[in-house]
Amino acid sequence: MRVWDQRSFIDMPWANGGGRTRELFRLPHPERDGAFALRMSIAEVAAGGPFSRFDGVDRLLGLLDGEGMELSLADGRRLTLDAPGRVEAFPGETGVQCRLLGGALRDCNLMLARDWGRGELARLTPADGEAVRLAAADLVLLYLQRGAWSRDGVALPDGGLLLLENETASLRADGGAIAWLATARRHGKSRA
Repeated sequence: MRVWDQRSFIDMPWANGGGRTRELFRLPHPERDGAFALRMSIAEVAAGGPFSRFDGVDRLLGLLDGEGMELSLADGRRLTLDAPGRVEAFPGETGVQCRLLGGALRDCNLMLARDWGRGELARLTPADGEAVRLAAADLVLLYLQRGAWSRDGVALPDGGLLLLENETASLRADGGAIAWLATARRHGKSRA
């Protein structure tokens, strides 16, 4: 298991220049220079507007905090993220217009190159003292949004990120802990 603290994250402008994001993790694409296979980030959204376009990428978006937003997709769908933990998925090449339902918010983005693999994103809200078991997958990322997290009695960094590759782990959660779990599987990998 690898662990990063907040000092390791990279702040950058959105691809369309409309805001800023904090990149937690980027896995380079094995076949395309400069592209990512997987990317996890946190965006601060202060105003509505268009989303950046990411061709060939599947996006999963979850609401960390705030009143939420409504997404109007060019294919006619409307997606609403109006409760912390709500996750919606959509293709990155689809035009998306965002309308805030209240004030500023923060969201968690998991993006995967469609030709590389697929993934899932979920919010974890364990009870104080609960053991959280992370199952093995090609890649498991856990963003420690809030609370106290530890492994084998050793405290993990506040707001940190954990990465596991084909391994399991058990963590203890305390202090109203919240985390975001991203799991990813590469195409063509067996589930032995």
